[in-house]
Amino acid sequence: MNPASTPLTRRDFIRVGSLAGGGFVLSLALPGALGQPAGALDDTARIFTPSPFIKITPEGIITILAKNPETGQGVKTSLPMIVAEELDADFSTIVIEQAGLRDDVGAQFAGGSRSTPDNYLLLRRAGATARAMLIAAAAQTWNVRTGELTTENGRVIHTASGRSLSYGELATTAATLPIPDERNVRLKDESEFRVLGSRVGGVDNPAIVTGAALFGIDQRLPGMVYAAYEKCPVFGGRVIRANLEEIKALPGVLDAFIIEGTTDITGLLPGVAIVADSTWSAFSAKAKLRVEWDERAAAGHSSAAYAAQAADLARGRGAQLRHDGDVDAAFASAAKTVEADYFYPFLNHATLEPQGCTAWAKDGGIEFWTTSQTPGPGRDLVANTFNLPKEKLKLNLVRAGGGFGRRLRNDYMVEVAAIALRVNAPVKLTWTREDDMRHCFFRPAGFHHLRGAVDASGRLSAWHNHFVTFGYHSTQSPAPSAGMSPDELPARFIPNYRLEQSLISTIVPTGPLRAPGSNGLAFVMQGFIDELAHAAGRDPVEFRLELLGEDRLVPPTGGRGVPYDTGRMKGVIRLAAEKSGWGQPLPKGEGRGVAFHFSHQGYVAMVARVAVSPAGVLQVKHVTVATDVGPIINLSGAENQIQGSVIDGLSMAWFQEITYERGRTVQSNFHDYPLLRLGDAPEIGVHFLQSDNPPTGLGEPGYPVVPPAICNAIFAACGKRIRSLPITKNDLRWS
Repeated sequence: MNPASTPLTRRDFIRVGSLAGGGFVLSLALPGALGQPAGALDDTARIFTPSPFIKITPEGIITILAKNPETGQGVKTSLPMIVAEELDADFSTIVIEQAGLRDDVGAQFAGGSRSTPDNYLLLRRAGATARAMLIAAAAQTWNVRTGELTTENGRVIHTASGRSLSYGELATTAATLPIPDERNVRLKDESEFRVLGSRVGGVDNPAIVTGAALFGIDQRLPGMVYAAYEKCPVFGGRVIRANLEEIKALPGVLDAFIIEGTTDITGLLPGVAIVADSTWSAFSAKAKLRVEWDERAAAGHSSAAYAAQAADLARGRGAQLRHDGDVDAAFASAAKTVEADYFYPFLNHATLEPQGCTAWAKDGGIEFWTTSQTPGPGRDLVANTFNLPKEKLKLNLVRAGGGFGRRLRNDYMVEVAAIALRVNAPVKLTWTREDDMRHCFFRPAGFHHLRGAVDASGRLSAWHNHFVTFGYHSTQSPAPSAGMSPDELPARFIPNYRLEQSLISTIVPTGPLRAPGSNGLAFVMQGFIDELAHAAGRDPVEFRLELLGEDRLVPPTGGRGVPYDTGRMKGVIRLAAEKSGWGQPLPKGEGRGVAFHFSHQGYVAMVARVAVSPAGVLQVKHVTVATDVGPIINLSGAENQIQGSVIDGLSMAWFQEITYERGRTVQSNFHDYPLLRLGDAPEIGVHFLQSDNPPTGLGEPGYPVVPPAICNAIFAACGKRIRSLPITKNDLRWS
């Protein structure tokens, strides 16, 4: 999910730029600026220009820049907390400013749980350097040694004399000082943290609960017009003709026109644009639009056809991705073998805020108000599509009502750009829910034909997986997020392992959904491991701990990727088991299930407790999650991420499936693609193992374990093994 842009490294340097009137601004600069004073101050002016990361005015206003897009994952709060910690400022008094797309703060994106690991040291050093310079300014003011001074809540303190100065009072002097070498700036020990690891509410929470205009869909500009865009229901279809004149005559409609578009699925797709005086007028006209489409691409593309192809492919041999040991011999000598077919469906991201964007074409360029997770590639897409210079494209980043990987693609940006270039006014494009449901970069489905074996001692001894997935117009290369690593567990952990892969050609556009790859594979691997544990007559927790073996770092194959720390994974399995009461008796019809997964460098284990009534009504009663992602930045935000993963994962596992007929998406709205309701939500216990490892993100790791933990608990409760999702297609109903 990472864009091609590279985050700033420790070789990036910082400087203090002078602010007219004596302000103190910490920003990025080129090598060579170290040790140079900030420059002369213009005492006649009182203008303070925002700069990367930190701005302190003589009036004592501290502003910290939030550099990455905010899609609900909490980075607008957590990243400034890192700066505030090392700055030793009172976070409750700090002004947080959302950055637009800019070239001086490093990579700006939301994806892959990368915001924290990519920015942790960079932002700590920025805050620590600012604090060191403020201390030096106080030492100069009082003519004392810097070692005599401490800081707390935005003040420098000289304990011996009882004196203190606010950062605002020191800003003018600090701006004249040379920059210390970042290698000589002391970072706090974690035992000194006052901000990091605490509970801090989201900085946008007051605006959210009061309904302030905050999200992309809320944008308003003077003279704004409103747009809707109709694309072919068949992926890859083009416009032949449409009733444009009839549409133009409808109330409120200002214009309607065909956009020829391109065959590039990630670019500007063909369609019909409607511009109106309100979103309602645009949507009402869109409902009366009649378009003749070229739908030749649809032939042979349906969910039923895909399932039939998968069954045929599973009976043959696929391309071999990995083969360890002697799999056939291990099966021949096994004490017990298990064979099963697992399936997980295509999924939509189902963000509560549908896709959309606001744009204003003027002065030879375009200004955007966008919810993109990848604003840099979005700018590139618009520039390349319309042959516009990048410097003429300005991107304001506004809060998104969910992303989950959907807004890594910027199709809505290039669509609104195409419309804005024909309209002499700012224009807001809003997709209908039906547009959003049917035109997605879907989580790809997967079929797994599995055989497993346990030996006479009850150990997992052999594993064979024939994985059938999808290639976009291809049977040679997997579509985005449709592949499987040869290192996927239990590879590297058992002596005899074979992985084969076959591909079905599809026209369905696919892409990352929260915890890409892992979100389907964990259901399969942890479900089948559970089957083998029960076949061996073993406790599922102990069976998993034995599979992982001794505490060690298991290197990735070929040196690619990151090592797998079995000690950390066993730690979260044991913690989840302990906190959930694993092994304690339950009433009849109830059961516990366990699952673990290593996703985006986070170690997560989950125990779910469910009840299944004699009538087949499922109730998920309690979920216990244990996580090791290194030090926690914002405890409130971290808990929110895990709780959100559980709720999102339950929706996915319990209800959701995207199907296709005649090359088009069947589902259209939340009536046939449900979200979890409040009454069905379980109690959720969240526990963190605070380790000394570098921090990793939390948007992805908690999501993949939810389906297998729930399904394994269902088996424990009633003996019904769930091998295909959603759960509702297995004769189980929700309460």
